[in-house]
Amino acid sequence: MYNLHALGWRSFQQLCLTITREILGQTVESFLDSKDGGRDGAFAGQWKPTGQDNLEGQFVIQCKFTSKSNAILNVSDISDEVEKARKLVERGCCDSYILMTNAGLSGPGEEKIKALFKNAGVKHVVIFGSTWICQQILENKRLRMLVPRVYGLGDLSQILDERAYLQARTILESMREDLAKVVVTDSYRKAVEAIDKYSFVLLIGEPAAGKTTIASLLAMAAIDQWNASTLKLSDPEKVAEHWNPDEPSQFFWLDDAFGVTQYEELLVHNWNRILPQIRPMLQNGAKVVMTSRDYIYNRARKDLKESAFPLLKESQVVIDVHDLSADEKHQILYNHLKLGKQPRLFLTKIKPFLEGVSSHKRFIPETARRLSEPPFTKDLIIDEYYISQFVEKREQLLHDVLNGLDVDSKAALALIYMRKGRIESPIELKDSETQALMRLGSNLGRCVTALEAMKGSIVLLSRLNDEAVWQYKHPTIGDAYAAILIESSEHLEIFINGSTPDRLIEQVTCGDVGVEKAIVIPKPLYPLMLKTLSTFSKSESYKSEWLSKFVARRGLLGFLARRCSKEFLSLYLQHNPGLLEQVSKPGLYLDIVPEVWLAKRLHEFGLFPEEARRMFVDTVSKYALEGEDVEALIDDGIRSMFTDDEFKNLVRRVRDELLPQLDGLRCQLEAVYSSGTSPEEHMQRFLENLDSLKKRFHKIESATTLIDQEIAYIKEWIDENKEPERSPRKLGKVETSRGPHSARSIFDDIDAEVGIINK
Repeated sequence: MYNLHALGWRSFQQLCLTITREILGQTVESFLDSKDGGRDGAFAGQWKPTGQDNLEGQFVIQCKFTSKSNAILNVSDISDEVEKARKLVERGCCDSYILMTNAGLSGPGEEKIKALFKNAGVKHVVIFGSTWICQQILENKRLRMLVPRVYGLGDLSQILDERAYLQARTILESMREDLAKVVVTDSYRKAVEAIDKYSFVLLIGEPAAGKTTIASLLAMAAIDQWNASTLKLSDPEKVAEHWNPDEPSQFFWLDDAFGVTQYEELLVHNWNRILPQIRPMLQNGAKVVMTSRDYIYNRARKDLKESAFPLLKESQVVIDVHDLSADEKHQILYNHLKLGKQPRLFLTKIKPFLEGVSSHKRFIPETARRLSEPPFTKDLIIDEYYISQFVEKREQLLHDVLNGLDVDSKAALALIYMRKGRIESPIELKDSETQALMRLGSNLGRCVTALEAMKGSIVLLSRLNDEAVWQYKHPTIGDAYAAILIESSEHLEIFINGSTPDRLIEQVTCGDVGVEKAIVIPKPLYPLMLKTLSTFSKSESYKSEWLSKFVARRGLLGFLARRCSKEFLSLYLQHNPGLLEQVSKPGLYLDIVPEVWLAKRLHEFGLFPEEARRMFVDTVSKYALEGEDVEALIDDGIRSMFTDDEFKNLVRRVRDELLPQLDGLRCQLEAVYSSGTSPEEHMQRFLENLDSLKKRFHKIESATTLIDQEIAYIKEWIDENKEPERSPRKLGKVETSRGPHSARSIFDDIDAEVGIINK
């Protein structure tokens, strides 16, 4: 039922002690040192096992682990333990002996083992074999959450109903192997606490820190414990689309919320529109987990409206790999190697160096994964120096591995990269992609063969939004491939020709404008970029005609504003003179419309003519005076486009004309409210305008008093119209695997022959 033999001796021991605490209801003292005197755990008091007499006194727990899946516990396997038990009896430390094993038990064998311990003076002997342990896992949801590795070691169809199983299978399709290697860390515990307290958690950490793994564990726990409808989504728009107010237990997993390998501004501004809608979702019982690389989030937070969604700050869990304990690092490395694809000979050779690997200052979970995969170690010399370099220079190693791939494998990775890290299966190429493959010396058939060969180590075939997709095993592989692309202008030309415009504008910059992890297009390729952008009128990411055109226009303007040098912008304006009129008349929501971003950029570069500037100033001033959008009062970039006299005049007119009308604007909004939206969402924009007005007029007491009064009225109205909150569902407190350090190395049995039974 569960592949307990894949756990390893240390994890099996921890599982047994967790079962004792959770199932048997005992407070157990752990003896994890090799000098335990025949005890892995102990407790004192009374206990009544099911179907047996009441027991009391001193209890000893001992674990026996085997790496063989169908092993049977024999008398010879416990001969050493009998003598240890005799000594414990003599010391008054053992009235009852509890033996837990992942091996099977025969009736006669069990009776013989019990007789040996009783002859040694033990009053009562209880033996729990693999069948009993698996049954406890099967029947106890909380136990599965505390030991989440079991999600990757068993048949989920046996513990989940059909609906939940289908969801779990989709989520786990590409992650089952990773979940089988999971170590419960302090970060996981904090994430559970955040979900319980806030119904929301944002997981932030460096690449390969374990964010996605923790998110998957939370998703599995939600499916298992609450039968939650669990959705893994990549687009803000789809959150509101899939939320069902009549289904309170929904769980939303938003991986790489602000960009996969680099910051994607369009995503962030879409989140600004969606985040106010998340609050009523949480109040209704939904749970949300977001993940983001640390450097991407640090860039995104400048554009995110954290004031509109305070939980972004309150429920962050920072995944710092440097905070992993020594035992956690050892266990992570052990699990990956034990369940990896390395031959036994390799494990035997590298075994003496493993303690040093997991103790290295630059060790991260991704290091363990690479060490467990033969493609990453085929040229590794098993020597202390070279192994240390493997850990120390992890970025260069990955770069070298990818550079050493054959032509077809590189071309296959190029296909994935051109599709922004994911390409649907079966693969259907555009003409430009076919040409790109030809120039790379490959074709579709050979690329598919290469993908199959790399599956599991460098790439994955998984499911995303009900579609089969090829993607990198880990996003760091995409980072390394980007670095390879940058090395050759020939590759860049292939990349541009083979990429769709909507993917291209999210991955490149025209000139070096300081965007981290972006591919910099040099000046000689500007004409090719102009030609590519000229075809960009619809986004291929959306089926809706209107939305496709809207996203394309927004994405292009954002690209020009954020990712282009002055020289490229000047060249673009020469070919597209009508752009100036477009950006001089921006629409509402000035803080998120791309016309404003581009207008500010053009003005900064001296590329915005006076006539266009005056039209822009008139437009944003009209919005402010009518109370529709007062962003012009507080945005430094917009302010720079005003002359001093123009701005002073605007501030004066807003003070004299708009402030006295605030109560009327509020009443109008209250009058048109319908229950189709939440009251918070309905009033969100007006509240944002009031906050902006308060910032501008904070030195005028009468103005701030008036604004504070309106804010209080709105909050009172929101409370009156708010739906009652549902009782929150909680996962509960989680213990971590941190504990006494064992004198016995966790790596003792890393190369053990199948069938050996360990302590």
